[in-house]
This record gives sequence, structure tokens and C-alpha cells, in this order.
Amino acid sequence: SLTGAPVTLKILENWVPRVSPYFDKEHYTYAGHRIVIQESIEYLGAVVWPGALALCQYLESNQEQFNLKDKKVLEIGAGTGLVSIVACILGAYVTATDLPEVLENLSYNISRNTRNMNTHKPEVRKLIWGEGLNEDFPVSTHHYDFILATDVVYHHTALDPLLATMEYFCKPGTVLLWANKFRFSTDYEFLEKLCNIFNTEILAEFPEANVKLFKATVREN
Repeated sequence: SLTGAPVTLKILENWVPRVSPYFDKEHYTYAGHRIVIQESIEYLGAVVWPGALALCQYLESNQEQFNLKDKKVLEIGAGTGLVSIVACILGAYVTATDLPEVLENLSYNISRNTRNMNTHKPEVRKLIWGEGLNEDFPVSTHHYDFILATDVVYHHTALDPLLATMEYFCKPGTVLLWANKFRFSTDYEFLEKLCNIFNTEILAEFPEANVKLFKATVREN
């Protein structure tokens, strides 16, 4: 069952009019930092989706509730890297993960936007949902305070491996923050499965963008 009364928010138009002549770059400002994101039209994961904007905005506005400073943060399905960059600006030790074909653009955006900052250097790693988790991210050495995921649920066949991946990384004390645009019945089915496994609370809704933001934690027996 889902708990919490969500705040209703609007995604702020906080991106800066682009000054570069290239169609593939978007400019954002979060936590006082200008962020330039290079998108790629070749991959779904290389475009900034509304869930990412919603989560960035929420993390920036709720730093007392979710203090990322010196926390270990894992982003799954990091895409362009915007959320990981914002988490890094907010002081986290960030590991941004995605499919192999997305990593080059992801690494480029993250290194370019964090290289001159006095923050923990983020790490970019391959993660295919549900595959090789024990080998690549052994539990004994990989414990995360926060798991971040935005717009990872849409019409695709990897929903069960995605859920298994969330379950694998969510240990006692870990907070999963998941923001998603809700369009299809599969989105609600995934939410139902999430609620069956985790204590799930809705934090915010962005009705104009059809985005909902959830917090999930592991059930302590």
C-alpha cells in the first residue's frame, strides 16, 4: 500500500535559453551551478526526460529532508547524467550507471560539468539491470545511502530485471527515490509491484508533466 500525501509541484522552467548554436545541448541551473547537457538523439537514455527535472528540483529544494552530503548515491539508468551531476553538486559520492552504449555521452556530460567543482569525483559504470550484480557490485563492498531512478519505467521488457535490481541495491537504511512520467498501465503495474516489496510513499506530483515521485525503503522484518 502507498502512504503519504504528495505535495503538488510544477516543474520550474529553470533551463537557460541556449546560447550554443547546437540543437543537442540544453542548459540548466541547479543549486547555483550552470549545467550543460549534451543529448543524443540516437538513444532513449540520452535525452533529458521530465522525471529527471522533477527529481533534480526536489533534491535541490529538500536538502534538509534528503541530505546528500558525503552520502553514497547510485543512479540507475542515468541517461544524460543530469540527476547524477546535481547529486554531485549537492555533495554526494555518486556512481552513475547505464547501458554500455549510453556510457560515452554520460561520462562526457558528468566529467564536463563536475571537473572544476570542489566535490567528490563521480564514477560512471556499466549496469545492465538484473545482470552480473553480485560480480560487479558485491554487497560486501557496495552499500548505498540513496538509489536514484528517473523515467526508468516505460514500454520495455526489462521491468522485472529493473525491479530485481532495485531490490538488490536497497538494503536496510537505503532510500530509493524514483520519479516517473505515468503514461501506460505498465507504469501502474510496476508501482503496484514496488509497493508489494517496499515501504512506498508518494512525495510529490507534478500534474502538468504527469510525473510522480516516490520514496521506497526496504521492509524490516
